Amino acid sequence: MATITAKMVGDLRAKTGAGMMDCKKALTEADGDIEQAIDLLRKKGLSAAAKKSGRVAAEGMIASAGSGNKGALVEVNSETDFVAKNDAFQAFANGVADVVLSQAPAGVEALKNLDFPGTDRNVGEELNYQISTIGENMNVRRFVCLESNAGVTASYIHGAGKIGVLVQLDSDKADDPRIAEAARMLAMHVAAANPQYLSRNDVPVDVVEREKNIMRAKAIESGKPENIVEKIIEGQINKFFGESCLLEQVYVIDTDQKVSKVVESLAKDVGGQVTLAAYARFQLGEGIEKKEDDFAAEVASMTK
Repeated sequence: MATITAKMVGDLRAKTGAGMMDCKKALTEADGDIEQAIDLLRKKGLSAAAKKSGRVAAEGMIASAGSGNKGALVEVNSETDFVAKNDAFQAFANGVADVVLSQAPAGVEALKNLDFPGTDRNVGEELNYQISTIGENMNVRRFVCLESNAGVTASYIHGAGKIGVLVQLDSDKADDPRIAEAARMLAMHVAAANPQYLSRNDVPVDVVEREKNIMRAKAIESGKPENIVEKIIEGQINKFFGESCLLEQVYVIDTDQKVSKVVESLAKDVGGQVTLAAYARFQLGEGIEKKEDDFAAEVASMTK
């Protein structure tokens, strides 16, 4: 039997939002396996893990850069929101986005070795310079770059850099201004709806099976007859795809249509081919945990 520590309980609560004692019981039942414990809590209706896993836990900003068929997003972190509003910090983040757009480096370390515009320093040296000048720790955490060979990319930054989105539309009618406008509106949709996948074909098989197992357990627990459980699961898994997959989501700007239909209608309007080929969404601080001293003490007292 695994020893259930205060940190394990705290980690599970941070991921699920469930009560501490429920987390401890789930971990005990799962013999310390946190993923199994998450499933147990979800089966009991005590967890919203899928919606809480992206809690913001760091400051800074998401910056974007774009040029027609190519776009870039960068997350640069700082210790406080006060520094994130600093003009020098914002200029640095936007400069890094420009470097990513023009150079498309392979990773963060490669990015740091590239020249930073307007200086005789590279990105890594400029980062250290800003840290020493501003007096707060900073970090270039991640970036993404999308490029369409025949089409457009569009970006959308929400909440002064709290959320950043890129959308790529491939089209043989890329010069039609309606394509770029649609890409921008779809980026706004992605910011609001937070899809996890582009289409149901992109959802890993193990994720689908995990969801089905949870749905099955909940249906049986609620007393549903076994002969209709599979029909219930079929309906619920389609609902899961509708919530998780961009092309199957209800379009937030026109709730009478799904995103796939919006793209189909756009293709008819411009008289050509249009494909929603890719998207990227960054939420500031996603997956970074802040130290919670008081909460840790609370957890420790509950696990003794």
